[in-house]
Amino acid sequence: MSLPKMTRLLSRRPLVSIQQQQLPPSTLVPGRTLIQSEYRRPGKPRDNEPPWQKIKFDLSKGLEGVKKHFTLLKNELTGRWVGPEGKPIIEHMLEQNRVVWEFRGPESLQQWTLSSDREIGGQSEIYMELGRNSTSCLLYGTLCSTPPRDGETRYSGYCTARSKQPLASFDRKKHHDWSSFNCLHLRIRGDGRPWMVNIATETYFSHQKDDIYNYFMYTRGGPYWQDVKASGIIPFSKFFLTHRGRIQDDQHPLWLDKINTIGFTLGDNADGPFQLEIDFIGVCKDYAHTEEFAYEKYKRNPEV
Repeated sequence: MSLPKMTRLLSRRPLVSIQQQQLPPSTLVPGRTLIQSEYRRPGKPRDNEPPWQKIKFDLSKGLEGVKKHFTLLKNELTGRWVGPEGKPIIEHMLEQNRVVWEFRGPESLQQWTLSSDREIGGQSEIYMELGRNSTSCLLYGTLCSTPPRDGETRYSGYCTARSKQPLASFDRKKHHDWSSFNCLHLRIRGDGRPWMVNIATETYFSHQKDDIYNYFMYTRGGPYWQDVKASGIIPFSKFFLTHRGRIQDDQHPLWLDKINTIGFTLGDNADGPFQLEIDFIGVCKDYAHTEEFAYEKYKRNPEV
């Protein structure tokens, strides 16, 4: 075959791009959005309802919301002239203790949300109510580590109480600024069970939304109150980074000026009733604690 004829035949052959080629199923990798999607219990049908159909329009509630958000915006603008977080600058600099959450009425319980393994078919239960004389918060319930019989879930048995994300005017995210403090201060009364303290911070990327800093809190049990504070017990330098319950190799200190939520998780595989009473949750400054971070930080490009 002559060269001109071969050139004409090649020019008539359609070109196939890489995107049009069919790859074998073994080489297909699920996208990151699929891996990071919300949990759906096995056997539960997928929710295909469009998000705009879930919106309920109400004129009266809309007017109340506009009034509420403009009031918050006014308080934000006037508070900036006073100082950080609406406090004088000298008071902000000399502050050594701050109570962030205290339970003195039914409205204080509205700032928290509860969850358990019932969301995945488990049998654990958790409840929250005001303590005696409405001066504390009582967390109680029953822990059950029996996994659901769905053929896929292997582990179960947890209960969690978590604070809600603080919001500014027009539902903008608002963060707790604890950069002036170095320790967590709690006054609790438990039943001897160990709890996990969880702190969530603001993240840069969507796949980091499940990143949480954790540390352990051990309760003594008995009728007496226990002050968990400073002296190396729960300083912020001890919190370690986890992602969906797995400790990460790349550790870095807690981002104290972008705190979103704090939570308490029970999952010690000891089936039975539990109880935890909380008086207040705050932060404090301990000048005797000088540690910046308790864990080794790996360098990706170490200097030789």
